[in-house]
Amino acid sequence: MDSFLSIGTVLVLLVLPIWVTGFMRYSLTLMLAHGISVLSVTFLIRYSGEVSIGQNFFVATGAYAVAMLNNMFGVPFLASMVIAVVLSVLVGLLFALPSRGLSGVYLSVATLALGLAAPDLLLHFSDHTGGVEGLQIDATIIKAWPLDLQQYYLALAALVLAVYVIHRFRYSRLGLMILTAREHPHAAASFGMTRGAARLSTFALSAAIAGLGGAVFGFTTSMVSPNSFTFWSSVTLLVGSVVSYYSTRIYGVVVAGAFVALTPQLLSNYGQITPIIYGAVLLGATLLANVGVPAIARLIRLRRDSHV
Repeated sequence: MDSFLSIGTVLVLLVLPIWVTGFMRYSLTLMLAHGISVLSVTFLIRYSGEVSIGQNFFVATGAYAVAMLNNMFGVPFLASMVIAVVLSVLVGLLFALPSRGLSGVYLSVATLALGLAAPDLLLHFSDHTGGVEGLQIDATIIKAWPLDLQQYYLALAALVLAVYVIHRFRYSRLGLMILTAREHPHAAASFGMTRGAARLSTFALSAAIAGLGGAVFGFTTSMVSPNSFTFWSSVTLLVGSVVSYYSTRIYGVVVAGAFVALTPQLLSNYGQITPIIYGAVLLGATLLANVGVPAIARLIRLRRDSHV
């Protein structure tokens, strides 16, 4: 069933630009870009059991790397996107190395500091980052194509690639060892995978996905600025992950991306109560996932058993 839903989702997304244009197409492209960033949070939660509320830092790394490479060195976008992912991995490792012994609330506080520092760091190095105004990204991939279609299909291709890589990683030797290190650290250590090594690997891969999401986001918006990578943006990524029930399937990631990209537009008239609504959605989704869904599953089993 999951495979059919995933294939169906991809097919719908492939033909969707035929029926939508203008701002709606732009919104759908943002949905796909944010979906990739949410996927980086979900990956970290599922494989390490830890929560990052500083993921905006790694997303900003990918976005600004693309912008700076394009503006300062004229690097073609696809090449700069690969470089941005590599830089995001290095930044993830730089953070994970000193914090690999932390877990739970202590690691969350460390990522909180990272998320809060991101906008200020971008403003501090304004000579390179463009300060408050940010940097423009004037790039195309196929000049004969309309730019909005290039942005949409690049975001879709990047999302499909990220989901596929995670799916393959799940059944790889490294992926299985990381999952074992999470649940049974002593057993994993006997095979050479310590909890610290698992933490480094997980953060590096999560940062890579976040950097890819940032690069796609920058290409979609054609500019990057500190206002796009505030701590609040990191919170919305976490909420999106919860809303999708930490799904790494493409349909779940699309739901998460839709929540992150489209909800601000729907709540734009609610002003200061917007955070309250986000909090209510987060609480409701958490309760539904941990209480409602198991209760429904038990009810279905009881009814099925009663008919046997």
